[in-house]
Amino acid sequence: MSHQTQSNILRELMVLAVPIIISQGAYAFMIFTDRYFMAQLSATHISASMSGGVTAYVTLSLFLGMVAYANALVAQYFGASELHKCSKVVTQGIILAILVAPVLALMSYPTAGLFSLMGHSDELVELETIYYQVLIWGGVFSLAKAALSSFFSGIGRAWVVMVCDLTGVLLNIVLSYGLIFGRWGLSEMGIAGAALGTVIATACALGLFLGFYLQKELQATFSIATAWVFDKAIVAQYLRFGFPSGLEAFMNVVTFNLFLLMFQTYGVNEGAAMAIVFNWDLLSFISMVGLHIALMSLSGRMVGSRRYADLNKVILSGLGIALVVTTIVAVLFAVFRYELVSVFDTGDASFGEIRELAVLMMVGLALYVVADGLNLAASGVLRGAGDTRWLMMMSVSLHWLMLIAQVLIIKVWQLGPMVSWWAFVSMLMCLATAYLYRLKWGPWRNPERLARFADQETQTL
Repeated sequence: MSHQTQSNILRELMVLAVPIIISQGAYAFMIFTDRYFMAQLSATHISASMSGGVTAYVTLSLFLGMVAYANALVAQYFGASELHKCSKVVTQGIILAILVAPVLALMSYPTAGLFSLMGHSDELVELETIYYQVLIWGGVFSLAKAALSSFFSGIGRAWVVMVCDLTGVLLNIVLSYGLIFGRWGLSEMGIAGAALGTVIATACALGLFLGFYLQKELQATFSIATAWVFDKAIVAQYLRFGFPSGLEAFMNVVTFNLFLLMFQTYGVNEGAAMAIVFNWDLLSFISMVGLHIALMSLSGRMVGSRRYADLNKVILSGLGIALVVTTIVAVLFAVFRYELVSVFDTGDASFGEIRELAVLMMVGLALYVVADGLNLAASGVLRGAGDTRWLMMMSVSLHWLMLIAQVLIIKVWQLGPMVSWWAFVSMLMCLATAYLYRLKWGPWRNPERLARFADQETQTL
């Protein structure tokens, strides 16, 4: 098989990545607008939407990370021309989503108690709990949607992901606005309306994905009609390679959420400042998640088709895109930090204090978005090549070390919020260094190891 040029690989990556980046960017904009709507209510509402939303993602993350590994599995089968297995991957993902739905419902009640345990005010706890529980009760739609989205990313039809996600985002913004403020004859539900709008929009996007998936052309090509069966061999691949990805996501988001909840004990103003800063971070981070997904898919395809030389070109292209995009974002965050923070002016007398802290934090954000972009690019390649266990161990270790440091900084030594913030930024920079070292010199690069991994994936049936 002939090798492709660097420019061809870059073009192939861009064709795959741009639609996913657009869809992920739209998702980030949706979260951004939800929190903007919350800022119109009060600083407490925007703080509650941040902590409640992140806690919901924590609860979902183990299962979401595992189901989303369908991207790499589908890409590897697609690269190896095992097309009938691609649809079976989707089926197993949907089965997993349905099976964990009651587990999520049960988990939602004790998990909500974390808000009180962290010493938040009664008003903040009430708002956090409402937002969190509504999102979790609709979690099955997010999991099933992840399985179908991963299928289209894995076979290189990222435009389908873009169309479905953009439709869901636009619907979410309209519904959330109407349900939060009681517009167009809808009930005024406040923060519950923001969460309910997200759940309804996700269910509609899932229905649209199913419509594309069940088209006659795809049914014939991928033998979808015969794929609606339980397949223990593919489930085993989910558990072997997807579970470490899910566990990594779960453990990392747990530490992030505990850090966030501890940071909010500084006070409502500090919590609001954190929410504002992370709201801008989302626009960079979630867009780079789109690049991460594209790199995982393209890397998996290269491994499945044994194009190991082209895999190096994928790495170079991915890191180049991440570096250019995040550097531009970092400069914008640093130069326009006052203006960006002021977008969320709540009109409260306390906003001056909120803005002062948030502006300082934006400097750290400008530094760490570059590290975060490189993290996502590197981990996308490593995940697509099956190096999920190392990723889990390294990422979880550094995140938990960061959490221990935060306990000492916030609870034991009682240092200020900026000390806590810079400790968080430092952890992400250390993670970027470790990922880039692994990408360049890790044992996963051995062609024999890559071949064994590809054989394990393509010989499951």
